[in-house]
Parts: sequence; C-alpha cells; structure tokens
Amino acid sequence: MTRTRTMEAALIFLSIAHLTAALRCVCQLCTTTNHTCDTGADGACWSSVMLVDGMEKTDRSCMSPAEMKAENVYCFSSRMPNVVKRNCCKTDFCNNETLHIHPGSFDNSDNKSKKATTWGRLELALVILVPSCLLCVGIVVGVFAILGQGCAYNRTHKQDAEEALGDQMLMSTDKCLKDLIYDMSTSGSGSGLPLLVQRTIARTIVLQESIGKGRFGEVWRGKWRGEDVAVKIFSSRDERSWFREAEIYQTIMLRHENILGFIGADNKDNGSWTQLWLVSEYHEHGSLFDYLNRYTVSVEGMIVYAVSIASGLAHLHMEIIGTQGKPAIAHRDIKSKNVLVKKNGTAVIADLGLAVKHDSNTNTIDIPSNHRVGTKRYMAPEILDETINMRSFETFKRADIYALGLVFWELARRCSVRGLHEDFQLPYYDLVPSDPSIEDMRKVVCDQKLRPNIPNQWQSCEALRVMGKLMRECWYANAAARLTALRVKKTISQVIVIKDIKD
Repeated sequence: MTRTRTMEAALIFLSIAHLTAALRCVCQLCTTTNHTCDTGADGACWSSVMLVDGMEKTDRSCMSPAEMKAENVYCFSSRMPNVVKRNCCKTDFCNNETLHIHPGSFDNSDNKSKKATTWGRLELALVILVPSCLLCVGIVVGVFAILGQGCAYNRTHKQDAEEALGDQMLMSTDKCLKDLIYDMSTSGSGSGLPLLVQRTIARTIVLQESIGKGRFGEVWRGKWRGEDVAVKIFSSRDERSWFREAEIYQTIMLRHENILGFIGADNKDNGSWTQLWLVSEYHEHGSLFDYLNRYTVSVEGMIVYAVSIASGLAHLHMEIIGTQGKPAIAHRDIKSKNVLVKKNGTAVIADLGLAVKHDSNTNTIDIPSNHRVGTKRYMAPEILDETINMRSFETFKRADIYALGLVFWELARRCSVRGLHEDFQLPYYDLVPSDPSIEDMRKVVCDQKLRPNIPNQWQSCEALRVMGKLMRECWYANAAARLTALRVKKTISQVIVIKDIKD
C-alpha cells in the first residue's frame, strides 16, 4: 500500500513539473554564444518576419509568462504588408521554422498555428487528465498546501491579466498615436506607454527616409499605421546615451505641449549589429535652425515661437511636488537645432540626451564626470571658464537661460518688420570660426565679454525691443542675475496681451 502511494505521488510531481517546465527557444535577440534562451514556467517561444528595405528579416526569442497574457499583441498573423508576427509555440526550439512574406502566407501560417494549437490542447488534456485521477487519492493530505499555493497563484495572475488587458485596449487597431498618447497622459502614471506597447509599436514601424544626423546617431522618418513618426537610431556603442534619453523622456509628468512627444524605445537586431531605437512624434518642418534658414517669421510668429520655447523650458526646470511629482530637469544643450517647429506655428524642445535631474530630497544631481557638455557656441561663460558650481542645480538652469537668449537672437534676426529682416546667422558668427573651439569661445565670451549684436532698428518695434531686453537679461556674465524661464515666459506673454489690446 505504501509503495502504491509513493508511485502515485511521484506521478503527480512529474506531471506538475511537465506542465510548469521552462522551454528552450532559438533566440536571435540574445547575446549568448549558443543563441538560445529559457522562457521560464508557462512561457513560450516566438518567431516573426519583417520586410526591411525589401529584404525579409526574421526574429526569434522567448516570451515570458507575463507577455503571454498579452499574446494578442505578439502572437498574430498580421495582414499588414510589411510585417508578419505569428507562431507562438510551446515546445523546445519550435520557433526555428522559416517564415516568408508572400501572398497566401498568412493562411498557411494560420493553419499551421491552428494545428499546433490543437495538438497542444490534446496533449495538455491527456497530461492533465491522468494525473488528475491519481491526484484525488492524495488530495486530503495536501489540501492545505495546495489551497495556499492556489490563492497566491490566482492573486498574481489576476494582476497580470489586468495589466495585459490594459495593453490590449491601448493597442486597439482603431487607435492612432494621438489616442495612445492621450490614454498615456490620462492614465495617472504620466511616465510613458507600457514597455510592451512601446516594443510592439517600434517593431511595426517601416522606415521611409533619413532626415538628419545627430551627436549619437541618425534620425529617420518612419510610418506606423499610416502615420509619420521620427525614429532616432543609436548604435550599440552609444547604448548609455540611448538609455539615458529614454529614461529622461519617461520621467513622470514630463509630457508637455512644448516638449517633444516621446512614443517608445526598443532595441532591434538587424543581423549584423544591434540598433537602439527612440521613437517620437514627427514634425515635418524640422528644427528651428532649418526653418529660419528657409523662412522669415512675422512679429506674431516670433512671439508665439518664443513663448512656446520658454514654456517648454519652464516646464523642464519646474519641480512638481507630490506622489506623482516631477523632478526639476536641466537640458544642458539648448540651441536652435534642438528646437522643432510644429505645424500649428509653435515649437517643442527636443534632444534630452544630456539632461540632468535634480533630487530635491537628497539634493543630488545625476551628472556625468565631464561637465563640459553641449554645443561650444552656446556654452555659458561659467562653463567655458570652468567656474560653474557643479553642486548647485540652479547653475545648470542658469546655463540653459544663457543659451535660450542666443536662440531668441537667432529668431529675432529673422523677424520681418515692414518687409525688413536680416539673413540667418548663428550666434557669434562674426567673432569666432564656423567650428569654434572652447578656447575661441572663452576668449570672446569670458575675456572680451562680448555678446551678439542687437541692431538699433529693433527699438522701433515693441516686440523686438522687448526681445532685445530679454536677451541681455539672459546673457549676464553673473549667472545669478539672469532671468528664470518662467519670468521669460511671462514677459513675452505680456507682449501678446499688449498687442491684442492695441488691435
């Protein structure tokens, strides 16, 4: 009798181990030498194929139990012409099949998937049915332990199911980017889209054309569900920069109408190396630098651009106190190339890769060891001569204000009043070389204490007169005497009010 019970118990444990055993899968996204990964209990293997530049690219990897709860996002046979995600399976190395994008492939893969799913259920039923009969014999002995484990399991998986359901609702096929961002803004967290949704969006983007190059990578225009998005692609050697910028963009309560709208981040293996993607809203006019090179602006346009840039910087600099609060952030690379022009005539601040946060509770700043960062032409005097107090967060905000004054100068030069305007030029264009060194800038800004020229004719226009006064108050050599971003915003906003009253 004792031997019989022992055998029954052994069968029970073997069946449970079979049900919860981890799978081994082919993994092209992993850095392991054998390119395999383990799913963990209740996980699955997955494979997908995507059309990139006319070539089919296949990805294979593992799926965790939590991701399995959102398998409608990953495990589907898409009818989009550029991507097919299919075939989530639950046997060792089952994702090692070859997939192709061609007419009729969807039906075939769906049939295969259905057959695989049917066989999986039959096998599962057989495995569960036999041990279940044997389990009844020993249920009295193990009832308390089983109930305790069952309650814990149910609590955990109920939460996972709710999170997966939220991701499914976000990724509804009838939702555009505005809807997703609105849902994100009103969800309460304010810290960005769920990572699963970010990854799903990034992996279904089709790149269209290169639109520029930055410090750490190349920027592309891409398409997602027919909508334009901007994709900033970092190389794997710049992983820290990619991670840093994505982290800053996902700061709680950072989203603002005058800060570039962040959509998602993901790493993508193109076969020969890993690309790190940062996806954001796309603005067809490009940077303020590009826009001012091509067009002049009206007085009203200048004021609106200036207000929106100051508003974005004021939001960055502002600390919001509370459980869902926002730390104060300094940009550290304000320039016309890092301001983007929107269709509605306003602007957004972009490129937060060098930004730093201030923790008011500990009074600490997460800054790299090299404090001379940013663009040399826009560096404040205290950065150029290395007198900046690195322990004070206020000094970083004041350096942003100095650079803001230079951007305003570029903007005001292109303001057309009675048909008169000046050619676009960068600050200090007449005082330093086209690619100045730090020493070149230090001599002009610190030793000679020179600033960009403010033309006398600006005095004949109220808005330009105010802009000129603001610039001087942003350029003070004494950083503590400079205006705050909020004061700059309020001063320019008053110009709009005065103009409305006169009109």
